[in-house]
Amino acid sequence: MSKEPLLVALGAKIRTVRQAKGFSQEGFAAEAGLGRSYYGGIERGERNVAALNLMQIAQVLGVEVGELFPSLKEVRKLT
Repeated sequence: MSKEPLLVALGAKIRTVRQAKGFSQEGFAAEAGLGRSYYGGIERGERNVAALNLMQIAQVLGVEVGELFPSLKEVRKLT
């Protein structure tokens, strides 16, 4: 089963922000109230993450939700 490139790009962007904030994946998932395997699936682009979970992720990271998305330039390369 192939992954949706846009979800892979979203997961990569979320991972980059999380790492920049100094969170481990497991520690962040716990802080955000998300299952570790579910959250890992988001970062790997295996999950089409719900809007509520995106808002929770942004809140814990202390960023605007829009900062979690890849740039339009990156998206255009994938479509």
